[in-house]
Amino acid sequence: MKNAPDLSAQIAKSIRDAIVSGDLPIDERLPSEAELSEQFAVSRSTVREALKRLAAQSLIRTQRGAMGGAFVNRLTFEQAYGQQITTSALLLSMNDVNFDTACEARFALERACAPLSAQRRTADHLATMRAEITRQAQPGLSDESFCASDVAFHRALVDGAGNPVLSYQLAGAVEAIEPLMNMITFTARSRDHIVGLHTAIADALAERDAPRVDNLLADLATYTAQLGRSVADAKKDAPKSN
Repeated sequence: MKNAPDLSAQIAKSIRDAIVSGDLPIDERLPSEAELSEQFAVSRSTVREALKRLAAQSLIRTQRGAMGGAFVNRLTFEQAYGQQITTSALLLSMNDVNFDTACEARFALERACAPLSAQRRTADHLATMRAEITRQAQPGLSDESFCASDVAFHRALVDGAGNPVLSYQLAGAVEAIEPLMNMITFTARSRDHIVGLHTAIADALAERDAPRVDNLLADLATYTAQLGRSVADAKKDAPKSN
């Protein structure tokens, strides 16, 4: 006999499959806990655990009152974005992905957006990028704030492609891989060099020059990879404390 966690996972999967297939449409009210308990021949506490799993995935929402209950939720890209970032960060940290591999993946994905972003970017995307460049040039900006601004700049570039599926898929690259890379390279990098590359990228996007954007991202990838190697070499050469 399967234990309660296994049963709750099976029930959650069954309901999730019904949502994905369309058998349970958006805004449809799910059967009550008592009805689900009878349907799956489990305790109400097991049903509650299954519903918690679905709520954690933003697949259902609960409402109180006479007309309350659990309802199928419309999962938005914005809601899924956060889950993608968390999952990507956990995968990287738990599987000890080396710097070169992370750098290669991040920039390969981001460069795929260059043609679309050059074609579709709006004035708002450019304004966001220019604002972050101005912020990055501030002498007193902390390392944490510079890293956050760096992420915001590249997210605007990706979002400029005007494709929510791409933005979702690249969430891990921009907001999970990039911060981890920044943590490694921030002591060695030249802010002026990065600001110069960011300015050139924004200028190329403003001119809708996709090949130029791609070349500049390639330059940034090469520079970042070199930084990662120099930091790794410095750690190897550093004297070990007793």
